[in-house]
Amino acid sequence: MSIFGRDQKSGLFLGGDRVSVIAAQSIANIIKSSLGPLGLDKMLVDNVGDVTISNDGATILSLLEVEHPAGRIFVDLAQKQDKEVGDGTTSVVVIAAELLRRANELVKMKIHPTTIITGYRFACREAVKFMTEQLSVKVDTLGREALVNCAKTSMSSKIIGSDDDLFAPMAVDAMLAVKTINNRGETKYPVKAVNVLKAHGKSARESIFVKGYALNCTVASQAMKTRITNAKIACLDINLQKTRMHMGVHIVIDDPSQLEDIRKRESDITLERVRKILAAGANVILTTKGIDDLCLKEFVEAGAMAVRRCKKEDLKRIAKATGATLVSSLANLEGDETFEPTLLGTAEEVVQERISDDELILVKGTKVVNSSSIILRGANDYMLDEMERALHDTLSIIKRTLESGTVVPGGGAVETALNIYLENFATTLESREQLAMAEFAAALLVIPKQLAVNAAKDATDLVAKLRSYHSAAQNAPTGDRKKVFMRYGLDLLKGEVRDNVTAGVLEPTVSKVRSLKSAFEAAVSLLRIDDAIQCAPEQKEERDPHGH
Repeated sequence: MSIFGRDQKSGLFLGGDRVSVIAAQSIANIIKSSLGPLGLDKMLVDNVGDVTISNDGATILSLLEVEHPAGRIFVDLAQKQDKEVGDGTTSVVVIAAELLRRANELVKMKIHPTTIITGYRFACREAVKFMTEQLSVKVDTLGREALVNCAKTSMSSKIIGSDDDLFAPMAVDAMLAVKTINNRGETKYPVKAVNVLKAHGKSARESIFVKGYALNCTVASQAMKTRITNAKIACLDINLQKTRMHMGVHIVIDDPSQLEDIRKRESDITLERVRKILAAGANVILTTKGIDDLCLKEFVEAGAMAVRRCKKEDLKRIAKATGATLVSSLANLEGDETFEPTLLGTAEEVVQERISDDELILVKGTKVVNSSSIILRGANDYMLDEMERALHDTLSIIKRTLESGTVVPGGGAVETALNIYLENFATTLESREQLAMAEFAAALLVIPKQLAVNAAKDATDLVAKLRSYHSAAQNAPTGDRKKVFMRYGLDLLKGEVRDNVTAGVLEPTVSKVRSLKSAFEAAVSLLRIDDAIQCAPEQKEERDPHGH
């Protein structure tokens, strides 16, 4: 049995750093420098030699091989934030590590972890309440401009930040185009309905937004039509090549003429399938497998459009958007092969267009879910991959803003406001939790501090200035013009303090609330641990196989 770094003299939790704190700090230190608009990127090389250059906290952490169990909690934390909100993965880890570090200091001062946890929980609840009631601004009052600004804020720390005047409106248009209302009457904006394609060449500014679902394929034969209106789409997962006998099937024949019949039947099986599909009214056929020349002739004569070797995930999304069913076998329960017209999806038109150097197939005017596509251009693979990750974060943020309908000022404004509020609130408590709450408040300042450090500005000076503004705002009576100071955050380019709502630095309230709660939960789950005990397997003596 090995007990990690445990001092024999330290009782339950007295003295010494907790094991988990060091692990958490080291992980936070790795991604600290990539926080904010002037954060730096990380280059990760795996054991095969594949290179990933990224600024996204979740991506960096998922590529790290973290041995320590406490460290893994932080990796999961970033991934959970990425899944739920899509952005803010770096800040959530940085806050959680800071909460844990400060809790550890309190434990050294002989304050019981349970007291700290209670104080933290109370502080978290108050912070969320204050954020939603005092700091958030309704999107309706700010209009479409707010959405574009949220997108710009999310992009600012990423590779496409310098071109946000092009990408932010593009991402907002793409998200608004996929608005759907589900059975319960809720308005949803599915991020997956926006298809992001990557094409080499040209510069990032040549990226375009296309209404409709874009497929990175071309028609199977040059003789086919390249535009079909009122399309009836069949999505297949079937091989439309000449059927061959399966391996290991032997057919014994007496008459050589029967050989010809077998060959003819082999090609007829596929042709019959094709005719059944066409008879159902399909005029656009998309399949994940191949299509033979023999079948191509049928499609060309019928005036249909056939596309082979599509990606399965693309077909699933097209099937969802058009109301089609992805068919993997034509067999029905009776054992015959049939193709029902109900399996077809509909779209206004399917057209093959030449965009830059590539031919793409666009499915426009889909019936069930509207879809839109963004075609990214860039110099190399690393850049395109990072652009795609950045765009995913931005789309998720727009989705959250649209669905929740409220935003808060960014640039460290929320954290500083909460810091002042919780510090003042802590003094009203008459129990030990007061200390924990004050530490929670101080931990939040790690975000504005780190933002300033990454921007090569004087962090102490800026944060002090920011706190004085927020303190004035919270002490001012209602209706006083100083109340506007609540919206003040950092301007990292000029190294000063400004009103971030008018400057357009906005983030969805949901994102901030979620990241605060997640950081609190992760810190608390590690705070509860006071010992790490690892049961190593027994070492068996190796017997010499030769019996020497």
